[in-house]
Amino acid sequence: RSWKVTEKSQTYAVTSINPAVCLLFSPLSETVVERMLCNWMSICLYQFLRDTAGEPLYKLYKALKHQVEKGPVDAKMKKAKYTLNDTGLLGDDVEYSVLVSVLVHGEGPDVTPVKVLNCDTISQVKEKIIDQVYRNLPYSQRPKVDSVALEWRPGSTGQILSDLDLTSQKEGRWKRLNTLAHYNVRDNATLVLSRVLHTQQSFHQNQDSHEEKNALLEDDNTFHLVRPADEIDEVKSKRGSMKDKAMTKAITEIYLTRLLSVKGTLQQFVDDFFRSVLCSSAVVPPAVKYFFDFLDEQALRHDNVEEETLHIWKTNSLPLRFWVNILRNPHFIFDVHVTEVVDASLHVIAQTFMDACTKTEHKLSRESPSNKLLYAKEISTYKKMVDDYYKGIRQMVPVSDQDMNTHLAEVSRQHTDKLNTQVALHQLYQYASKYYDGIIQSLDDDPAAQSKQLTLRLQQIAAALEHKVTDL
Repeated sequence: RSWKVTEKSQTYAVTSINPAVCLLFSPLSETVVERMLCNWMSICLYQFLRDTAGEPLYKLYKALKHQVEKGPVDAKMKKAKYTLNDTGLLGDDVEYSVLVSVLVHGEGPDVTPVKVLNCDTISQVKEKIIDQVYRNLPYSQRPKVDSVALEWRPGSTGQILSDLDLTSQKEGRWKRLNTLAHYNVRDNATLVLSRVLHTQQSFHQNQDSHEEKNALLEDDNTFHLVRPADEIDEVKSKRGSMKDKAMTKAITEIYLTRLLSVKGTLQQFVDDFFRSVLCSSAVVPPAVKYFFDFLDEQALRHDNVEEETLHIWKTNSLPLRFWVNILRNPHFIFDVHVTEVVDASLHVIAQTFMDACTKTEHKLSRESPSNKLLYAKEISTYKKMVDDYYKGIRQMVPVSDQDMNTHLAEVSRQHTDKLNTQVALHQLYQYASKYYDGIIQSLDDDPAAQSKQLTLRLQQIAAALEHKVTDL
């Protein structure tokens, strides 16, 4: 299903997933019941995610991607100047300038201005150009970096740009990846993005050069912005004085202010997403209300269940099992590509969401992880948001069995052509047949199952499928 989000006169085409991909949310270590709950909840929340929470999540992803890419990103080390994750922070000062008016000619006559950095590798430049030129297409329908060539036309002749070639600079045993600065590309440059045609003749002519280029790119002795320390340098650093180590720590703390800067820029997008999934005053999916009421009933049935335990039940069944997974993996929902540097920052936001769902109070100090310190001021607000969400759902009008069945019937109708119900039923019966006697006994002992004659219905299924001996 195509879904377009318009923001600041730019339209991004996004393709939402088939609900069947929700099966990916279940770790293999889960029990069958946990996996069934996860899949059931995922399918029931599909429409809510599409209509309510999807847009703020997409905007958060786009804002984070923009923040990361507005500064240098080391293509080899996967570290960025602007990030939320201290382990993915590019600490070294890298000189760079923004090339605002790079003019790109695609496959047609149109000219597209693209903002890039002169420290970007050629592959990074291609990625930014593809993102801009094909912004109205889902990621899966866009050309891939390896399938396009980038040509720079400073005059009457053109030059093909690549990450590695004969002009690449060497520093000892290290070779630096080529950047726009390496080629001396400046503002208002004309770049041409064209598809690579792999004809039989060109394949044989260029096979050796391609293999050599791939070997160079896979070589550990290549670097982009920061050259890894050689073994001799590492020995020297281990012998450094306490004064040098103190200076290094002070410099690190200065760089951490960048984390706060990025966090401040993204704050509104983070808050909007949290509010979209933790707001009981808006539309709450019937499945959430129905299941939370079920957990409340179980807590009343067992007198020794504390309120904190009930909080944990609800947290594990929805925020941690579903929303954290979505937040960590937006490509499950949208047809987008999540790079490693963007994923590192998403991990910090997801961890903050997890912390907000816990009752534990963490005492912070200078030694605490940076992500805890980043959101120290907001965490109490987020915790209250979770508590209010649970309380608000408890105060809502209950969803009757009849209303829930009607809702599930509508969900089934919407996805009839997307899910193979016959296969699902067969797998369920395989599980049921393995524990047939125990399930029959449990159904006989359960008043709700007795009122719906579930024992009889299961026996009828068993008799029809396997000619099991029943009491019929």
